[in-house]
Amino acid sequence: MSADSEVFRPVTVAVMGTHSTGKTTFINKLAGRLRRDRIEVEIVADLGSLALEAGLPILAEHTWASTLWIIARGISTELEAWTRADVVLIDRGAPDALGYYEAALETRNHPADPRHLKHLEEIVVGHSRHYDYVLRTVLNPEEPLGLSKPRDTDLEFRALADQHIEAVLQRLGIGHDTLTSDGHDRALVDATAFIKGRLADSTTELDWGDETPKVGDTQAS
Repeated sequence: MSADSEVFRPVTVAVMGTHSTGKTTFINKLAGRLRRDRIEVEIVADLGSLALEAGLPILAEHTWASTLWIIARGISTELEAWTRADVVLIDRGAPDALGYYEAALETRNHPADPRHLKHLEEIVVGHSRHYDYVLRTVLNPEEPLGLSKPRDTDLEFRALADQHIEAVLQRLGIGHDTLTSDGHDRALVDATAFIKGRLADSTTELDWGDETPKVGDTQAS
């Protein structure tokens, strides 16, 4: 971080994608690797359960308000984690919620309010600039739904969310790498190397405005 920065921002890694595609498993494995090297790690967990507890609709029933709540709550939780760790791993970054919202609108055949959509996009783009490394899981339709917590069983919506999360990242120009169901081992090596490199060179600033290629800036096909 630069000497005059107002706040120290740790290395941030955001993983997003539709449900039951290995996000939480990958993050836990990555956290374990980093902690073995005595790197302080904080995990920002999926907020879907908290949204339900707050009485907000999720998944195919997502609304503009519930999406804004998840994005805002996620951002505030990430900022709290900044104060406690060298590395913050985010299970569903801000663009993820926007992708789910757009999938929900398509499922219900509801057009988006352009004002609401613009507002959400501005928040997502602004905050995503704080992500150093972004991964998007790729749905393998043959992978079953996980059983570790209650899941939405609508496989069509699961696939639709996968498509819309990819579309949001592409549309908003958020650089990312893909995480396939059979590519976790390689992704763990790449992410660990990136994080350690960034920690070793704390003067490096993430700047989407420059033209220097960075890990994670490749657009998924």
